[in-house]
Amino acid sequence: MTSIIDIYTAESDGKPMQPHERIEVVSGGLAGDRYLTGTGHYAPYDVCEVTFISAAAIDTISDRYGIDLTDGRHRRNIVLDGHNLRELLEVTFQLGDATFRGTRPRPPCAHVERVAGEDGLARAMSEGRGGICADVIEPGTIAVGDRLSIVEKDPRTVGQSIVDRLKDDTNESG
Repeated sequence: MTSIIDIYTAESDGKPMQPHERIEVVSGGLAGDRYLTGTGHYAPYDVCEVTFISAAAIDTISDRYGIDLTDGRHRRNIVLDGHNLRELLEVTFQLGDATFRGTRPRPPCAHVERVAGEDGLARAMSEGRGGICADVIEPGTIAVGDRLSIVEKDPRTVGQSIVDRLKDDTNESG
């Protein structure tokens, strides 16, 4: 069963990610996070309301590249276990009493590498390991341990999402 392992925010661009046991999800993002307050590196041009990364991606990065991201240096807000995040694209899902909609993959960039102080991090987070963006549909509270439940898949896009995911999987495996 998919659940929240970690929750992080940063108060502004370049500031360390701060862990939370629980946090308020408000319209536009997580309370106190840099992108909600407009102080993120890419604000206002390329903003994700909330970012997600999988524990499996963090483990793969550690195994393949020797980079430990368990301290939040991945710069993503929520770490989930037990789910392929690509399956959450164009899907409405609930954590705690907040509801989200997966919007797009979140590719890594050179900025995450600079802030983390870890050469090779952008490359390590590539190949689908950078996570996804999601919009807040219903505000609420989330906490470590909350389980994910699917609320609704978008019938207009579910077929194309499957095709795109299969193409990505084919490209990754060669």
